[in-house]
Amino acid sequence: MKARQYINMMGMAAAVLLSSCVKDTLYDTPHPDYGKIAVTADWSARGEGIDIPATWTVTMGDYTGTETSATHAPDHLFAPGSYTLAVWNPAEGITVSGTTATIAAATGNRAGTDAFVDNAPGWFFTHTEQVSIEKDKDYPLTAVMQQQVRELTLMIEPAGDAADRIESIGGTLSGAAGTLDFATGTHGTPSEVELHFTKITEGDDAGKWMATVRLLGIAGDAQRLTATLTYTDGNPQPTSLNSDLTSALNGFNDGKTAPLTLGGTIAETPGEAGFTGEITDWETVDGGGVDAEM
Repeated sequence: MKARQYINMMGMAAAVLLSSCVKDTLYDTPHPDYGKIAVTADWSARGEGIDIPATWTVTMGDYTGTETSATHAPDHLFAPGSYTLAVWNPAEGITVSGTTATIAAATGNRAGTDAFVDNAPGWFFTHTEQVSIEKDKDYPLTAVMQQQVRELTLMIEPAGDAADRIESIGGTLSGAAGTLDFATGTHGTPSEVELHFTKITEGDDAGKWMATVRLLGIAGDAQRLTATLTYTDGNPQPTSLNSDLTSALNGFNDGKTAPLTLGGTIAETPGEAGFTGEITDWETVDGGGVDAEM
């Protein structure tokens, strides 16, 4: 009987000793060796009348996911380390590789023409930030989406005897950005976009001609307008218009949520011999509420 009691006591002592050597580890999450993210997109900084994109994309490390709701909370787990979080929305006419957005080549009359890019890409938004992941933690992140496409309208006022005889104005704008590294805010690949001018038929600006494009930004040292004016019955012969917009477009890459309208007057009008016109004094104008002849 005493032997049995001794064995029981020894067993209990061993159990107590063993339990005292084992320390329970408590974790804050179900993924103690990894971190997890949930990204909420903030679309408040967008231009008037622009809808929230239907789909947006999240990339971080080797992870890529798409979302249609307000928050993206993937099951993917991230090993501890430093990552670049990049958030953007798919937009027509824009491709994304890493953090570089590229405007598609022009279609229509300029299809296959070197240096010409799409003059009306979709509305494009981005966000990047550095994220440090620690294990056993959840990371609620907010992506404040930045609008990266801006609308530009050029409004031309012809003057002189031939102004009413203008039948069409077609042109190009050089120095448009073909690429954007949205992690660094660097606009590159200076390109050209096609301008299709239409005549304003009503309101205070009736008789002027306007063209509207959407740009990823401007790039390079200069932006120039080159246009050709054609006239009813070929009288006078087509004339050229050249204008330096570099100064007028200075700062265009900032404040992209606000459309920009620039107005200028052709300094002279053609006679029978024709001429090359120029606009030197572009001014920011209110381009709202105009009707153009299509």
